[in-house]
Order: sequence, then C-alpha cells, then structure tokens
Amino acid sequence: MFQTFDTNSPHARQSWMALLARAPQPLLDAALAEHTQTQPQWLRRPETGLMMVQGRVGNTGERFNLGEVTVTRCALRLDTATADAPVGVAYVLGRNHRQAQLAAVADALLQDPKQHPVLEASLLTPLRQHLQTRQASRHARAQTTKVDFLTVAREAGSLDAGDEA
Repeated sequence: MFQTFDTNSPHARQSWMALLARAPQPLLDAALAEHTQTQPQWLRRPETGLMMVQGRVGNTGERFNLGEVTVTRCALRLDTATADAPVGVAYVLGRNHRQAQLAAVADALLQDPKQHPVLEASLLTPLRQHLQTRQASRHARAQTTKVDFLTVAREAGSLDAGDEA
C-alpha cells in the first residue's frame, strides 16, 4: 500500500521525518508555501488521538508506561493522477491538523529526487539550525538552575569553622 523507500535510504527518511515531527508550523508554512496550493489526495485525513509514551529509568533500565500524549497523524498523496506517486505520512505531537498536513506534504516532496535537494536547503537545514538553537537555549536555561552540591557542602563547612573562631 505505501511506497517503498527507493529514492533514499530508510535511515534518511527516518531522519527527516523526526525533524518534520518537531518542526514548528510557521517554519513549515514558509518553506512549503508554493507546494500547498493544490489539494492532496487524502489517504488518511488528519486525525487526533492518544498515544502511550514509554520511559526508561536512567535511560537504560526496563521500559515503563510514562503516560499518554495527544498526537495528530495523516497520510496523503500529492499527485492524484498517478497511483504510484509518493505517499507522505506525518505524526506530530498535539492537535494541530495543519502542522500534520504540512509535515506529510514535506515527506512526500522529499521522496522526489528532484525536490529533495531544494527542500534540503530551504526546509531541513534551517529546521536543524532552529532545533539546535532551541536546544542550546533550553540547556543554557537549565544550567542557570544547576546546583553543585559538593561546593555547597564545602562552603557550609567553611562557614561553620569560621563561626567557631
């Protein structure tokens, strides 16, 4: 039913689909403005549901069910004239149907060897930079709350010694 990964390796597709799942809608809108003019053939219209998220203690232990998250998914075909046109699939966190549609359009276009280099430069590279910037910002914010308990213990010990004198 779905097209095989004959244009790129499956690992490349997994990589860009992971990026598209985290892409903010404004970035997708800007990069795909010219490609969203035509109506796609829906294989699965955007629908929202729940998905169980699993975690691991220390990222290495046994899996456990962490909780449920809201996910929107869809599948579409851009070229309605041919049955073997690439199928775009997307899963995104949240309830944003437009974001899921844009991610699926990008997935379908990235499977086309003619469109792939153009979208790599105009969508995937800026998206990687955006996500790296956002991660660095989060890391910097988290570092401001870091407490070095060994230093705190030493300082507390030196204050106690000064109080006795």
